[in-house]
Amino acid sequence: MLLFLDIDGTLLPFGAPAPYPSYTSRFVPPGAAAAAHPLLDRIDPGLGARLASLGCELVWATTWLGDANTCVAPWLGLPPLPVVDWPDDEDAPARLHWKTRPLVAWAAGRPFVWLDDELTAADRAWVAAHHPARALLHRVDHRYGVTDDDLAAVREWLGGPTAHP
Repeated sequence: MLLFLDIDGTLLPFGAPAPYPSYTSRFVPPGAAAAAHPLLDRIDPGLGARLASLGCELVWATTWLGDANTCVAPWLGLPPLPVVDWPDDEDAPARLHWKTRPLVAWAAGRPFVWLDDELTAADRAWVAAHHPARALLHRVDHRYGVTDDDLAAVREWLGGPTAHP
C-alpha cells in the first residue's frame, strides 16, 4: 500500500490564527538541514514514527522533490523516501488537482492513500473512475497539518486499529 505525502499544508501547517508550537528546542536531529528552514520546526518530529507505523510505503508527493529527503525526512526520523517526479507539461482538467493524474500513473494500479490539503470531490471522482485499486484521498486541514484524527481515519480505511503507539 502506497501513502503519498504532501508537505506544505499537510505536514507543515500554515494559516492558523494562533501561533504554532515550535519543536526545535526539544527535537533537532544532529546535522539536520531542517534547522536552516525557517518553518520546519512547526512539524512535530514524532509524526514520522506515527506515519511509519501505518505500514504503508511512504512516498513524497510534493513540490519539495528531493529537498523532502534532505530536510523533512531527517526531521521526522525517516529514511530517504521515493519522490514523485512531476511532469513539466501536466495540464489538469478544470477542478482536478494537477497531482491527481501523475499520482494515479505512479501508483500503477496499486492501492494508495494520498494525504494533501488541496483535495476535492473532483479528484476523488476521477480516481474512482480511472484507478482499478482502492484509494483513499484524505484532505488535511492546512491550518493544523496531519493530526491524530487524520491518522485514525487512514488506519480505519486500512482496516487497522485507530490508536497510535
